[in-house]
Amino acid sequence: MTSFQPSAEALPETVQVELPVVGMTCANCALTVERVVRRVPGVAEVSVNLATEHAQVRYHPGQAALAEIVAAIRKAGYDVAESTEEIAIEDAEQSARKAEIADRRRRALFGLLFAVPTFVISMSRDFGLFAAMFGEAFAPAHAHITPANAALNLVLFALAAPVQAFTGLPFYVHAFKALRNRTANMDVLVALGATAAFGWSLAVLLGLAHGHVYFETSALILALISVGKYLEARAKGRASEAIRKLMQLAPKTARVIRNGVEQEIPTSQIRIGDVIVVRPGERIATDGVVVGGHSSVDESAITGESMPRDKGVGDRVIGGTLNVDGVLRYEATRVGRDTFLAQIVRLVAQAQGSKAPIQALADRVSAVFVPTVIAIALLTFAGWWLLSGNGERALINAVAVLVVACPCALGLATPTAIMVGMGKGAEIGVLFKSSAALEQLAHLKVAVFDKTGTLTQGRPSVQAVIAFGEATPERVLNLAAQAEHASEHPIAQAIRAAAEARGLATQPPEWFQAVPGRGILAVVREGERALRVAVGNATLMHLQGIALDQAAQHRIQQLRAEGHTVAIVAAEGQALGAIGLMDTPKPEAHDGLAQLRAMGVRTIMLTGDHRQAAQAIAYRLGIDEVIAEVLPTDKADHVSRLRAALHGPRTLAMIGDGINDAPALAAADVGIAMARGADVALEAADVTLVHNDVRDVARAVRLAQQTLRGVRQNLFWAFFYNVLLIPTAALGVFQSYGPILAAGAMAFSSLFVVGNSLRLRRLPIR
Repeated sequence: MTSFQPSAEALPETVQVELPVVGMTCANCALTVERVVRRVPGVAEVSVNLATEHAQVRYHPGQAALAEIVAAIRKAGYDVAESTEEIAIEDAEQSARKAEIADRRRRALFGLLFAVPTFVISMSRDFGLFAAMFGEAFAPAHAHITPANAALNLVLFALAAPVQAFTGLPFYVHAFKALRNRTANMDVLVALGATAAFGWSLAVLLGLAHGHVYFETSALILALISVGKYLEARAKGRASEAIRKLMQLAPKTARVIRNGVEQEIPTSQIRIGDVIVVRPGERIATDGVVVGGHSSVDESAITGESMPRDKGVGDRVIGGTLNVDGVLRYEATRVGRDTFLAQIVRLVAQAQGSKAPIQALADRVSAVFVPTVIAIALLTFAGWWLLSGNGERALINAVAVLVVACPCALGLATPTAIMVGMGKGAEIGVLFKSSAALEQLAHLKVAVFDKTGTLTQGRPSVQAVIAFGEATPERVLNLAAQAEHASEHPIAQAIRAAAEARGLATQPPEWFQAVPGRGILAVVREGERALRVAVGNATLMHLQGIALDQAAQHRIQQLRAEGHTVAIVAAEGQALGAIGLMDTPKPEAHDGLAQLRAMGVRTIMLTGDHRQAAQAIAYRLGIDEVIAEVLPTDKADHVSRLRAALHGPRTLAMIGDGINDAPALAAADVGIAMARGADVALEAADVTLVHNDVRDVARAVRLAQQTLRGVRQNLFWAFFYNVLLIPTAALGVFQSYGPILAAGAMAFSSLFVVGNSLRLRRLPIR
């Protein structure tokens, strides 16, 4: 979004602005934007992220103006989505992204529509199919030019020219801008190959040269690369939605007491010191301190703790959390961009922006490869002309160099393998948001897991029922289930489910009262008797005058030490027993973690839950390390520190499902989210597990490793092809058939790369 935001690290006289940049296609584009912005007087720092397509600029307002920075970006050939209002800015950026994606889709489909028949017609003639069906008039064009072949060349031109004009336009425009800025990127490679093939073919068609035509080559280069560009743009265009969904978590309005009157106002108008009323089922509007009432607050979206927390006078509440039961009155202590939720929003944005874009090998070598090929072609032309005096022979050899160096195989090497790998991932329920995530996941060495909802079921369940004195566990559970019959509290739901599973008959209580933050009181029927039942914590028992002897206290303490949340059950003023509840591991979690450890991956649990509960789960799952009682801000910090401890190509993945995990997911090398998790977690993550199965993490790693192996094989053969055939073409080994054989070799290299990539589809991923 285009907004002035003071940077915490900036000098007092500087401000920071974040600009959504439209039109970048590769890592060199990001470097170009950085370079032109850095040249603007007064700019102190600039960082451009290709993945999020945002430029973060810090500058001195007295020396530079925002308009000058935007103008510099546009002069370099890119655009900036901007507006005057914050909401309008986000809408403008989203509209710009959608327009870019739609344009790429149109150009890719248009290119395929014309390139495929061009390829079919050309190959049919070259392999003699037309000659076999219609006679020698349609013999391969290099054999002899007949009127029929000339007419067929004209048809191929008519099919290829629209691809050049429409699908190829962005490549030519971006290549021109790159050369104007003294850089060479992938667009220069594509434009060079397409121009060489099309230009030579046009010369043959016009009678300026003799030989084979390569219209199908130029069309296929542009069409196939356009498909990859479209898929890339579609994935990147969703990056900003994570921030929008986070902001939607906060309620739009709040009930504020002003001058003794309760009134509903927009959340944006809340001031520090306002007293706010929040009823059961409503979300807390902003950070504050409770000044009246008692309740349980579900903070799982923020802290990751599965159990609701009891809140009373003096306790702090967090904006965006859910009030479960009871009415709370709290005083606002932080509002607007200072709230805890707003800090999470900034953490997600900063973590996404701090990721360095993965530069493809083809982009890294293009700055050297392109001018080198041009120089070799020029030297070939000059050398043969001077040595032989035959300008036509010199031109043929020079064109052979350009055609044989056409980066079709080089351009297809990575995207075809990545696309097949991602398709394979979709089949097994692993969705990659970007090729960078797939590449990095292949080097996974540390896997950091959230607990609640990721490794566990995400809801409490009864794990233990103990009885005191002459009571039985069945009676304890039955009375508790009847008393909790009218409550929607997660603990009540778990108790009722346990009673139902054991076949215990329950009925609604005759009287019920919730004691916010403590438990419940009820009158239930046991046979012919009506019993006063209390279910809750030790404080509720104390308030009701119910004593716990030393033996009962010891057994309750044992449950707590094992990580249980304990609900004490009493009837007619006497403690009957206690129920231990815990968020249990998912059945497949142990196997999934074991697979990762067998691959040499270190496993860590990072959770906001209590240490006892976290340790109990970790012990059952065999996790290597536990970091518990961690707030979202600390989660991102822990992930950053763990990343910094890694060396070389080793990477760290964060696996989670909640809103509280979003900053850590974005801060990790690879963020992995469960599909049933919060929307913002899915948006912040790089990989989504459709089946919510921890075992899919190991599957994703194996798929990434096999895909990266295919990419490396493709790049090796693509480069080997160029290294071998460029000198061969320059030396004139191909003779007058240079462009023809060059095109054949180029087609073979492309088919090899595609075939090697398709091989990934048959590999088993267990």
